[in-house]
Order: sequence, then C-alpha cells, then structure tokens
Amino acid sequence: MQVDDTGEPGRTVTAERLLDAAEHAFLRAEFTVVRPLLQRFRHTFGTPDADHNAVPYAVLRAALAARVGNWPEAVRRCPDSDLDLAATGVVHALAVSALRRLGEEGGRHTESGTAALAIVLWAHLLDEDDPGDFRALLTERRGAPVSDELWEDARRHLLRRITDLMHALDVRGGRDVLASWETAWEAERAVLAVVLSDAGPDGLIPLASAARHLLTRGHRHALLHAYTARHPDPGTWTTNSPDHHACADVLAQALVEQGQDRVRAKEWAEALTDFGTAARLGHTLGAEERAAVLRAGRNVGRSRTGRDYSPVTRIQGLEQAQALLPEDGSLAAELTAELVRQGRKVFDSDPRQSRNRFARALVVSPRDRDARSGLDDHLKADLHRALDGAQPQGKIRVDAVRSLLRRDPGCSPALTWLRQRYAELAVAAASGGRTAAARSTVRSLLRYDGGEGPHGEELVDSVLVGLLTDAARFSGSENTRAGRERRVELLSTAAEIEGPARGHVRANRDAAVLELAEHLEVTASPSDVIELFLRDLMRIGVSARFDRTVETAYLRRARTREEEGDSGGAQRDRAYAERISAGLPDQGLLFGPSPGRRRDHDSGQGALF
Repeated sequence: MQVDDTGEPGRTVTAERLLDAAEHAFLRAEFTVVRPLLQRFRHTFGTPDADHNAVPYAVLRAALAARVGNWPEAVRRCPDSDLDLAATGVVHALAVSALRRLGEEGGRHTESGTAALAIVLWAHLLDEDDPGDFRALLTERRGAPVSDELWEDARRHLLRRITDLMHALDVRGGRDVLASWETAWEAERAVLAVVLSDAGPDGLIPLASAARHLLTRGHRHALLHAYTARHPDPGTWTTNSPDHHACADVLAQALVEQGQDRVRAKEWAEALTDFGTAARLGHTLGAEERAAVLRAGRNVGRSRTGRDYSPVTRIQGLEQAQALLPEDGSLAAELTAELVRQGRKVFDSDPRQSRNRFARALVVSPRDRDARSGLDDHLKADLHRALDGAQPQGKIRVDAVRSLLRRDPGCSPALTWLRQRYAELAVAAASGGRTAAARSTVRSLLRYDGGEGPHGEELVDSVLVGLLTDAARFSGSENTRAGRERRVELLSTAAEIEGPARGHVRANRDAAVLELAEHLEVTASPSDVIELFLRDLMRIGVSARFDRTVETAYLRRARTREEEGDSGGAQRDRAYAERISAGLPDQGLLFGPSPGRRRDHDSGQGALF
C-alpha cells in the first residue's frame, strides 16, 4: 500500500520503507527516531497481524521494550517463529540484552519469560543453516570475511557459553533436567520446542517434550533420575494414571533400554523391574526385549558359585518374568519348582509362608502334584493339632477336609475330624431349632462313618439324640450356671425328638432341670428359679425336690416384695406357693409323680403364668 508523504510532496512511503527506516535507526542507536517511525507506521497502516510486516514490527517493539527494562512486554511482543523476516541486527541486539538480563547480579533476574526469549533468539541466530544470515552480519561489522573455521569456532564458543549460563541458572534455581532451561535450550535448537506465550514458572517446554528430548539426546539416566525423584515409587507408574500418561511412552522406552543394559551387566533383578515398569506404562515387548526378559528370569537370584543364592529374589524375579511372558512354559515350571522347594524348606519354621508358597505354586501350575501335596501335608498337620486340642477346629474348613479325603480316602485324621465336626454342626443345628438341617448333617456324618446308606429316619434320630446327650454330658461337667443351662437345653432338645425308648432322655432332662434349679436357689435370685419353673420344662408333681425349690422361691420373693411395700405382688407369690404346696406328697420322691396322681394330670402350672 502507498500513501502520500505529506512531509515531502510528490514522494510516497510504503510500510516496508517505514519499517526499514526504523530498523536502520535502531541499529544506529537512534532510538528517538525509531519510536516515532513505528507510531507513524501504526497510525498509517495499522498494527500488522498476519502479513510479512508483522514479524519485523513485533521484534522492533520487543527490542524497544527491552531497552527500558520492560521484559514482560518484550516477551509478549516478540514472535517465536519466522524471525528471519526481521533485521538480524535487531534480533541480535534483543538476544544480547536478554542474556545480559539473565546474568545480572548473579542471576537475580531469572524470569522464565526472559530465559525463553533468550533461548528462542539465540537458537535462531546460531542455527546451523543460519536462516537469519547472522554470519553476514558479523562479516559486515568485522569488515572482513569470516572463514569457515573461525565461524564454527565462534559458533561453538557461543553455544557453550549460553549452555553454561543456562546450566548455572538451573543449579541456582534447583531445577531438575525435566524443567531446566538448559534442556529447553537444547530442545529449541533441535526441534523449536519453546513457545514464548506458553513459558511458565515450572518449565519452558512441556514435560513430555522435555522427556522426549532427553531420551533422544541419550540422557536416559538423567531423565529416569529426575522422574524418579519426582515420583519415588515406580510401582505406581501406569499408562492410565493422569500423573504419568503424558510421559508414559518415553519413560517406557528409557526403562527398556536401561533394562537391556542391566541384562548385559547381569543385574537380573533390576532388569526385570525395569521391564515390568515399562509394561505397566503400556510398552509391548519386542523380540530382543523378550529374549532379555527370558535370560534374566532364568538367572535371577542365582550366582555362578551358588553362595549368593537368594530364594526371595529368585521367586520375585521369576514372578516378574512370568508375568511379562505368561505363555512361556519354562518360566512357569521354574517358578513352580522354586515355590515348592522353598515351601518345603520353611514347612516347620514358617508354616504361613510355606502355605502361601504352595498356594501360589498351584495358581501358576494348577496340576502340580508337589504343590498340592505340600498343602495337603499342612492340612493334615492342622487336623492332628485340632484333634489334640492344640488348635481351634473352627480354623479348618469342612470343604478342604472333604477335598483331602477325595485325594486320600484313608486319611484317618481327616475322617476323625470330619465326624467330630459334623457332630458339632448337627448339635448346633438341633439346638437352634433347625431339626431338618441337623438330620441332614447326621446323614453326612454317617456317610463318613463307614455307612453307605440310605439311612432311615429312626437311625438318624437315634444318632442325633445320642449326639445331643453326649454334648449334654460334656456340658454338665462345667459346674457353672452356663454349663447347667446348656445341659438343660441339649437334653430338652433331645427329649423333643419323637421315637421309642426316649424315657431315659426325659429322665435325664428332668434331673438336669432339678440341678439347675437348686444351683439357682443358692447362687441367684428367687426370680431366676421362678423363671426356670415358668419355662414349663418340668410339671408340678414330677419331682418333690423341684416343687419345694420353686415353692421356696415364691415365698422368698413374697417376703422381699412385702418389705418393699408391694403387698399385691407378695400376696400373689404366696398364693402360687400354696398351690404348689397343695400338690406335694407327704414324702417327696426324687423323680416321678406323687402317688395317686397321673403324669398327664393338669397341676395348674399353666395358671401360674
């Protein structure tokens, strides 16, 4: 576009001429001229946004802002691409100013934007292809040609000085290689990674870009060291984690390369850890990597002399290798054998660990006989201890014992324990009112007691009554209220099961009720005796001792109520005592009905509720 130049009639001025004039004025240090020229440019042509004048205009504005120390404005104005469109001298002046700014007062002014600006500008000026013709600028200022050798020496010297400055600033600021300005400087020279508008306090280039650059430049160890310092637990590095997704592929490749190096160095366990972490980060092992994993798995935990053999390291390493190569049968077999070997080794000293190793071996190789035999041996030992009373029986599962008997039908401890366990379960079911379940359990007991079946209901009930009676006999050995209560409960349950020849069971139940009543008379309150009587376990007239005990309880409670002012309650208790007394014979019998009275006679006990 052209307009009339009002200063000199007849001449025209273009945007390009104004910018050229401003650039030349800047290079001659005529800064009082530069600003008016740029103001005239803006008033006449507007602010360029996309045409070829935008870059030189923006660089000039950035350079002017830098002159007066307005570095945020300089960073905002300066573009990070197409710098070859601007005058090389202006770019160089701005680049020198940025470096000086970074070096002021020992690095006190280390704004990330200024560092990014210096990196972008110097990467452009020192580009091997010299797009801005920096060499020509030096030739012009030197007044003599710059030889190839001199140019390369000078270029290398500048690169090194800038690199050293960035490194010193990183050290002073405590930046790791993933956020360092030195990494950004190298990445910018390689792939133009720095975007001025994105430069933030945490880094000049994205984390993934920094990681990829470090890997590409062979700085794998520095990358892994810095990343591990940020995330100390590699076990949490997964491709699906938001914290690690951005760098997952780069980290995986670095770990795979490190793992191969460690295999070559015979650091088997460390190599497998690297390969395992790489797999969690989404890496698929190639042929060479799979071969390296197989080699590490075969050697992990071992040494040439055998003196440094580590079973824990070997098992863990084989686990890792087998997880990485699940289809490899040799690794699975070796892992299984090692687990069984170590399970046997600590069978007595550490039973829990031994069980875990046998169980894990069965997961790896479900049909391995040695692993199954190891677990069976542990179960047999548990059965022996349970039968001897050294271990609670509840810790052993019925299903496990039945499974053992399928493999070893003649295992005596298993048969004995299972019969005892079924007996306990039958008694518990019957006591809880689950008679059908109790009968089913008894049938199971009979099957493991040598009976083929089928078993008739009378036989099942007879066995169930016997189990309840035996359990009551054992409970009766406890001279406590709870023991006597339990005995009464068991014998009452047995007495309720219909069948011939149950009279002795009822007689035992009545004797147990009497013992409990007399125990309560001595150790508890009269109300406890009365509550036992009201449960209707034994009718009036069956046992004179029981009737007297109940009568005495009513009279004692009547006295207590009378003392407390409850005359109505006392009167009722005495009335109940008189009714019980009226049914007593002259000479009380231990058990059974009074002479001249029938067992089915209504004694009136129901009226006492």
